This record gives sequence, C-alpha cells and structure tokens, in this order.
Amino acid sequence: MARERRPLAGRRVLVTRAEAQAQPLVDLLREQGADVIAIPTIAIELLNPSPGLDRCLGRLAEYQWLILTSANGVAALGGRMRELGIPAGAFAHMQCVAVGAATADAMRGLGLRADIIPDAYVAEAVVSAIKDEVAGKNILLVRGTLARDVIPVALEEAGAWVDIADAYKTVVPRTSVEKMQEAFASSKPPEIVTFTSSSTVDNFVQLLDEAGLTELRASLQAASIGPITSQTLRGYGWEPWVEASLHSVTGLVEAMQHKRLRAGVAQYIARRVWILVPLLLAASIGGVWGMHALFKATQR
Repeated sequence: MARERRPLAGRRVLVTRAEAQAQPLVDLLREQGADVIAIPTIAIELLNPSPGLDRCLGRLAEYQWLILTSANGVAALGGRMRELGIPAGAFAHMQCVAVGAATADAMRGLGLRADIIPDAYVAEAVVSAIKDEVAGKNILLVRGTLARDVIPVALEEAGAWVDIADAYKTVVPRTSVEKMQEAFASSKPPEIVTFTSSSTVDNFVQLLDEAGLTELRASLQAASIGPITSQTLRGYGWEPWVEASLHSVTGLVEAMQHKRLRAGVAQYIARRVWILVPLLLAASIGGVWGMHALFKATQR
C-alpha cells in the first residue's frame, strides 16, 4: 500500500508507553503511515523484594483463584517464582483470570493457563465474569501499586476473600522532560498522542507542565485505549479524539484508522459538494432564463 494512501500517512504520533512495551504500538502505527516518536511517560519498576507477594506465594495451596491484571504483573510474578523456586505446577489447582490477551500471552510464557479472559480489558469486566463463582473462595490478586480497588471491593462484596499482592509500581522517567521539549520544538511536532493507561495520561500532563508546554495540550488529539483512560483524560478537561472499542494496542490503532478514514470520506464529499454547487446553481439559473424566454415566445 502506498504510504500516501495509508490512513495515518503524514501524521506525527507520540507514543507514551513504557520503553520496554512501546515497540508493538510503534510498529502498528508505522504500518499505517504514521510518523512516530516514542517518549515514555511511565517506567515499570518491579518490587524486589516484594514481601506481600512472597507471603502469598508461600500459601498458594490456600487459593482457588488467581487474577493477573497486566503483563507487568505477570513479569513480577515470574521473577518471584524463579527467585523462590516455585514451579508453574503449583498453580495447577487454581482458576486463572487474565485481563487482556497480552496478559494471557505472558502467562503462557510462565507455563500458566488463562482460564478466563474477559471480553473487555477493564476491572469491571473481571468482576462481571466471575462474581457469581467466587463466594467462599480465596483469591490472589497480583497488580500494580496504583491499581483501582474495583476488583477486590466487588469480589469481597460477592463473598470472596481477596489477598492483594502489589508487585510493581510505575514511575515518571526523568529524561522524558527534555525529550518532550525537543519533540515539540521540532519543525514537525506531534499532533496525536496515544494513551494506553491512566498512568500515561497523568504522567504526560505532568511532563508537559514540567517542560513548560502546558498550553499545547489543547491543540493535541488524544487517542485513548479505553473508557478508564478516557475518564482520566476528561478529568483534565481533555476530550478524547478517539477511544478504542477493543482495549489493546491493535484496537487503538484500528480506532485511529477508522477515524481518519471517516474524516477522509467527509473531506471528499465536501470537496465534491463545492464543485457541484456552482454547476447546479448555473444550471438552475440557466433553466429559469430558458423558461422565461419560452414564455415570452408564446406571448407573441
């Protein structure tokens, strides 16, 4: 496909994902013709030691359910399993829930199966998927330090006992302030910013402020991976330009493609209308004068 015909051709897109996770999104955007710059607004730090997670891993036989909310949580779990010498078979008796296909893929890399992958990759979908099955059960929830409490609160209301194991945290990369200043000082600054979590939104706003570029936010189009991220954007008075229906990087790029394609169709129709209006007007005027001449001729 020629670059000029691709939906995002010529658009300058800023990717805010953590450096270790950005490449799949960067590649997908470039396939659609985008000019991509990656500036991480978050960095993932695994908690090591992680006393809460280690304590839970020492009692695996007590749990009937395991919930992993991200690939980062899987990475943290895998690190502690290796450190403590815990085999994948120690989880064989548990029902395992993965939030998102990427999380499920990461679990398979550890030798763990994902029994349930909710249709929507948000905490509320996890609750809907299992709330009727967990009464009286013990659940191990592995997550990041900034995660919302939707899952533990709702499942405990459903009669479960939930142990929360914070396994990683997100921080702001300090080198990104300078990168942000350079990107927006260039002759072709970013037009679209992609957000894959609420943390990327919060940290982007912080970095933009620290870079002295706060006023630019209003001119940027925000592409959101899902409703929770969009909610965070709106908290800053920033209406998402597009929100993905499928809450993954593939779904995000598809949403951006469709938005651009719809805009292209609208522009095409608008251009054709401006061509047709003068012609129709001329034809209309010509028709009136023709009818007038015919009327005069009949009066002779």
